[in-house]
This record gives sequence, C-alpha cells and structure tokens, in this order.
Amino acid sequence: MLHIKNLTYRIAGRTLISNASAHLPKGHRAAIVGRNGVGKTSLFKLIMGQVQCDGGDVTLQKDARLGIVAQEIKDTDLSVIDFVLKSHKERDSLLKEAETVSAPDRIAEIFARLDEINAYEAPSKASKILAGLGFNESAQSRPLSSYSGGWRMRVALAAALFLEPDLLLLDEPTNHLDLEAAAWLENFLKKYPRTLLMISHDRNFLNAVVDRIYHLDQQTLSFYNGNFDFFEKTRRERLAGIEAERKKQEAQAAHMQSFIDRFRAKSSKARQVQSRIKMLERFEPLSTSEEDPLISLHFPDPEHLAPPLITLDNVQAGYGDNVVLKGLNQRLDSEDRIALLGANGNGKSTFAKLLAGMIQPLSGTIHRSNRLRVGYYHQHQLEALIPHETAYEHMATAMKGAIETKVRARLGRFGFTKEKSDVPVEKLSGGEKARLNFALISFEEPQIILLDEPTNHLDLETRESLIFAINAFGGAVVLISHDWHLLEMTADRLWLVEAGTVKRFEGTLDEYRQMVIKGVKIEDLQFKKMKKKLENYSKEEKKKKKSGKKKK
Repeated sequence: MLHIKNLTYRIAGRTLISNASAHLPKGHRAAIVGRNGVGKTSLFKLIMGQVQCDGGDVTLQKDARLGIVAQEIKDTDLSVIDFVLKSHKERDSLLKEAETVSAPDRIAEIFARLDEINAYEAPSKASKILAGLGFNESAQSRPLSSYSGGWRMRVALAAALFLEPDLLLLDEPTNHLDLEAAAWLENFLKKYPRTLLMISHDRNFLNAVVDRIYHLDQQTLSFYNGNFDFFEKTRRERLAGIEAERKKQEAQAAHMQSFIDRFRAKSSKARQVQSRIKMLERFEPLSTSEEDPLISLHFPDPEHLAPPLITLDNVQAGYGDNVVLKGLNQRLDSEDRIALLGANGNGKSTFAKLLAGMIQPLSGTIHRSNRLRVGYYHQHQLEALIPHETAYEHMATAMKGAIETKVRARLGRFGFTKEKSDVPVEKLSGGEKARLNFALISFEEPQIILLDEPTNHLDLETRESLIFAINAFGGAVVLISHDWHLLEMTADRLWLVEAGTVKRFEGTLDEYRQMVIKGVKIEDLQFKKMKKKLENYSKEEKKKKKSGKKKK
C-alpha cells in the first residue's frame, strides 16, 4: 500500500529524516511513534504530498484513495450529518445528476454505481459514526457553524471515517475526544477493513488498534511487527544489548589508550603504538539514542491541611439561569485520586470550575479548608500564554518578587533548562507549553490539582513522567482525560458526571469502557452486578445447607 525508500527531508537546514525506508502492506493497521519534534507530522505531510522530500521516494499503491482529517472546516449552514454525507464527492455528484438526467443508459449507469458504493446506506452509516463521536440525533441536525473548533474536529474525523479510504492517515485522533468517544473510536478502528496509519501517544489506544509500529528515531525508521507493548519490550532489549556492546567498546578503547600512554616513548613499540593510534582514530562509539533527555515532572508537595479539603452540601452549579449540575454531595480529601467520567457536555468542566472556585454555587453550600489552594490545568490556558514572552518571564510574573534562581529552579522541575526557559512561548512546542502550564498552576504548592485533558501534546515518555508526578504528589488530584492508561495508573475513585449530577461509579474502568462500547446503561450494569451478587449469595446459602445436613 505504502512504500518509503531512502527518504531524506530537511527543514530550515536541519535534517529531520535521513535515508529512511519502510513498507506498509495493504490491510494492516500501523502507527508511527517517537519523541515530540523528531518529524512524525512532517513524515505525514510527505506521504500526503504537502511537502517535497530532499531525497528518496514515497509511493502509494496505484489508484489508492488517501484519507486525511481536515485541519480546518469553514462556516457552513449545512447540518452536521449533511456535511459528512457531502464529503463523499462521488455520491453527492451522482445524486445531483440523477435529479436532472434523462438518458436511459446514463440513468442505469448512475443507479448501478450508486448501488455499488452503497449510497443508500450512507445516511445510516454516517449517523452511526457521528453518534459514536458524541453527536446524538438532534446534534447531527444542528448547523455545523454552531459548533466550536473541538467539535468541528470531531466532524472532520467523522467525515474521514465515513469515506473509508484505502489508506487512512490519523494524526493524534483522540486529542479532541472525551473518554467515551475515544473508546468508541478504538473499537471502530480495530475493525477498520482497509489500511490505517496513525500518529498517537496513547499507549492503550496503540495496543488495542495497531499490529505494527514504525519508530522514528535518529532520523530513520525502525520496524516492529506488533503492538506498542511489543515494540517497547523489543526496543528495550535491543538498547540493553547496544549498551552492553558500547561498554565493551569503551573498555577496549581504554585498553588501547593505556597501551599508547605506556609505550609511546619506547622505540621498540613504535609500530604497535601507531597501529593503536590509527585504530582509536577510526573508533566510532555506539549510540543508544540522540533523543533529548527524558523529561522529569515534579509537583511540589503542599502544606498539610486537616481533612476534608472540600465538602459539597446539596450544591447546584451552572451559569445564570442555566442549571448544569444539581444534588452535589461530594467530599474531597488529601491524596484522593479521582477520575471524572461522562461524555462531553455532561458538566465535567463545570464541576472542575466549581471545585477550583472559578464559579460559585447557584444554591447549596461549599465548605473549603482554611488556606486551601487549588491548581487548575485546562487547554484554554495554553491559548492564553503570551507569545512573545519566555517561559522564565511567565513564571517570574507568577512568582512576583522571587529571585531568579528560585524561578529557574521551579521551571527546572518541569524540564526547562536555562536555555529553553529563555525561548519565546511562540517558539515552544505544544508539549513544552503544556509543561509550562503545569509549572504555572503548581507554583503556589496547591493541595488540590485539577487536570482537564493534561496529556494532549505530550509524548509517551512525558505522559509516563506525568503518571509518576501524580502518584508522588502529596495532595489530591481530580482528572478529566481520554487517556485510559493515565487513569488506570493513577485514579483510585471514579465519579460519573451524568443526568445533571455527579455520583460514584461502582464499577471498574474496564467495565465502564465495555459499557460505553456496547451502549449499556449504568442502571443495566448495576442491575447485572446486583443480580450476580444475589446468585453468588444463593449458591453460598445452598452450600451451607448441604454441609449442615451432612454434619447431622
């Protein structure tokens, strides 16, 4: 399906890809992985023909249809579902022609072709895809112009999935999705009948969907025939082997240097000394990787406060006359790790703003511990960063009056060297802006950290570092995230935001995932669990009766 041969690509004098080769056979689902900034998105642009390579070739199977997610959708009064349906240009053109054509032969051709491309099943197919991505029937009928950028990206994704191209390219497809839509997309792509190539930093998503990995590292591509866990295990073993060989090399080099130093002045050893000098000159030490050092994140431990940190007593929350949530009766203690579940639009962000003190309750009471500080991370903060100011200037403004060494030390906890902290924000990557945001929301050493989609823009290594930082943090954490791996590794309590309120979810994350994929209602799941408990209880009672009879 896709052939990459001896590919070289440079940008602004910097070589991103050098002499890289790869082959993606038809029908496989693959991913390109690698640290942020190594050139994954540039490789996608080369495949799409949006930029030209400096050497080598990228070729697609003849007549293969390439599918991508549009990065921008202009305002239109078309409904969401009509927009998706019209993305199939051939179907749309044939239907329009069928309304005016009169020649019998052409009419027959049109209807034969419409039948061939399953044109009459298209509305049902488009509706199912949109529903999976969070658009109910009424939402599908609304004009596209009424939606924000994040929801428009979902529509663009729906259009790409609806077209079912021969090669589907997806760049971070879960970034604009909530947990529920990400679970649906994962299940959809596992069954994708054609060829898929994606960029993703979502470990669970990669493990579930792809069957091969291409690792972009040190300007070239390495192939691994398996999912992400297989890639990571195999690569770790390979790097361990290289490291062992490197140490062996260094020992040999040290031995040669020792010989040279000992016998350099002896004429009888001149030939051997010269031989070893030439060997050292040709010596090229093995390298495990040229990637940037791993980023270590660290949230400062807060001042200890007596529990509870926050108590909600029959609270209503919303905006003006619009009540979004009601009947809130929650309590948050130190070291709580809570994941908020529920589809976008149900009120997760409203609940987070309520905890952060950004909105006040419409009714009811919130009790907060004295001296409580809350750090709230959300995506809009990235947009609010001042482009021409540096990370240092942002942090110095927040830490008003602090000496330079303290400001830089705080930035250093989030992977900012002195050089990087003096770069204007507009030149930082998405991941670097996210890390700056982590530093800004935690500089006051809050007792509660609220994280709303914190892994967007973070690569896999930084996501792992975030997991360690959350687990090591001495305060409470509330998470809203589509990253199942992050939630599995950190959250110990699940709260469901649904039907205008927040309540505990008694099942596991995996049970919730299956419930979302299969469309099972919470009430049905709880009924099944209760029924199973009753059945188990009944079995135990029967055993006791039998054992009692035997004793008699």
